[in-house]
Amino acid sequence: MSCIPERIELCSNRFLAAPSVPPHFNSSNSLLSLETLSLDGYFSFENNQYAAKDFGNRYHFLPSAVLHPKSVYDISSTIKHIFQIGSGSEFTVAARGHGHSLQGQAQAHRGLVINMESLQEQEIKVYSGELPYADVSGGQLWINVLHETLRYGLTPKSWTDYLYLTVGGTLSYAGISGQAFKHGPQINNVYQLEVVTGKGEVITCSGDQNADLFYAVLGGLGQFGIITRARISLEPAPKMVKWIRVLYSDFSSFSQDQEHLIASRNSFDYIEGFVIINRTGLLNNWRSSFDPKDPIRASQFSSDGRTLYCLEMAMYFNPRDEDIMNQKTERVLSELNFIPSTLFLSEVSYLEFLNRVHISERKLRAKGLWEVPHPWLNLLIPKSKIHNFAQEVFGNILNYSSNGPILIYPVNKSKWNNKTSLVTPDEDIIYLVAFLSSAAPSSTGKDGLENILTQNKRILEYCATAHLGAKQYLPHYSTQEEWRAHFGSKWQVFQKRKSAYDPLAILAPGQRIFQKGNTPLMTSSKPERKYPAAFGIQ
Repeated sequence: MSCIPERIELCSNRFLAAPSVPPHFNSSNSLLSLETLSLDGYFSFENNQYAAKDFGNRYHFLPSAVLHPKSVYDISSTIKHIFQIGSGSEFTVAARGHGHSLQGQAQAHRGLVINMESLQEQEIKVYSGELPYADVSGGQLWINVLHETLRYGLTPKSWTDYLYLTVGGTLSYAGISGQAFKHGPQINNVYQLEVVTGKGEVITCSGDQNADLFYAVLGGLGQFGIITRARISLEPAPKMVKWIRVLYSDFSSFSQDQEHLIASRNSFDYIEGFVIINRTGLLNNWRSSFDPKDPIRASQFSSDGRTLYCLEMAMYFNPRDEDIMNQKTERVLSELNFIPSTLFLSEVSYLEFLNRVHISERKLRAKGLWEVPHPWLNLLIPKSKIHNFAQEVFGNILNYSSNGPILIYPVNKSKWNNKTSLVTPDEDIIYLVAFLSSAAPSSTGKDGLENILTQNKRILEYCATAHLGAKQYLPHYSTQEEWRAHFGSKWQVFQKRKSAYDPLAILAPGQRIFQKGNTPLMTSSKPERKYPAAFGIQ
């Protein structure tokens, strides 16, 4: 991370001017005072219902206004204006990207939402060379970054499974996918950021310059600043992908093979896995996109209602190297212990592989099943406890087919930078386990929202009572006590950074970590808990 190209600066550090305001303003006056600002973009004060909705489709907090910025100046001057109003106003600010939050994290009740997708003041700039990179707006979608970098034969190294997310959004969490074992999450593949703090300052930061803010913002849940620009590390892009799926009936063999693959120097480029509970006809469903290595044996395979584990792998290659790739694939597969008849393969373009989830999105949208509640639960489980977790959760808590995929795969934390705000279990190898449920509209059955939430609660309670040392990814809590437990030893640093960069707790109110006031360290009131307070304590 210290090897930062010295070609250009994203922006010079500056503190932009804004109109002075009285020390005590109520929310109505705060709203009216926004109209005094001279901006490149504009505010909308009506018909902002979309800003009170997100992918989770469970929390709906209507803002008083939405800022549609055309420049970083718009964001900076607006936040500085609200900062100067002071703690006499409860007005807060949330940055909203593509609205893929799950629990209202990008919403601001009676506050201001910044529509980050409006921030397109600068085009994506790609620089080739020994250390290639792309300078991109924080409101830019990753799919657009991919399209532009591919024009230069380059690509970002680390991804999320879904590409219709903003750069600033994923960097505020981590950005984890099947490449993380090799390159770390997306927050480990950034050279430089431009950030607007909770004071309205515009600061360029990196591992060498304003490093504390740089690491605070990466994985910082939007608490310390809004990412307005990022310099993303690139590498040469492959043309094609060998895409492979195999099945296991035994969790031990499945996890051992996953751990073997992420530890191997010559392995695949992408490794994920998922759990299949009480589903039949699975291999036939795969046949529309994959070919069985042995069609006759594949046709004889029967799941018999068993819980199965799918290992999904990908090998990147260029057409001229296809023979070498096939030899390498055969060699690596020979080291694994999957069910032989379940080996399915496909060859697709690199773009098609990375954008695979969008195909499913289009199908769900056509059926009216995309904009339903998504009570997702994402966990990071230490390797030492993953067998206990699997036995209880997949054996007892989940004993029927889930209404959505269940991802599970390990990552090697030696590839991750522990200076960021991201919180992970304290082991070298951790598993991401993601329950990506969709609630059937109006259902009161097993696929209904309340049943899925109850199931999630049981999983969290087990993690707490069994002392697994698990952590939530995309965390959500109701009280500051629970947030303290989540951050553990990082809590004091997190508080200190909040005081330094957003002392009035203006930013990201939807995370419910701090409450706006004279000090961001004020403990919020404690509503009924949704999750055990002990969850996440090491």
